[in-house]
Amino acid sequence: MRVSFRYVCRCCGIRIAEFDDTRVTEAQLGLDSLTSEERALIITKEPEGDTVVSITCAYCREALDLHPELSLVGNPLQ
Repeated sequence: MRVSFRYVCRCCGIRIAEFDDTRVTEAQLGLDSLTSEERALIITKEPEGDTVVSITCAYCREALDLHPELSLVGNPLQ
């Protein structure tokens, strides 16, 4: 079974990166340093076992920095 770590933008949904080598660990990606609250906000597990990490891509970060009011909308740049 292939297990991957996938990083997606929480705003626009674009796939930022994916690691599908089973030798990659949460510790190598720095995910082990997150608090349980942070983990609950950004990490989800898919039924197949894949881990999805929701972060903000550079394009959306720039848009949010220029227009902070967009953060009040659920999916501002979708």
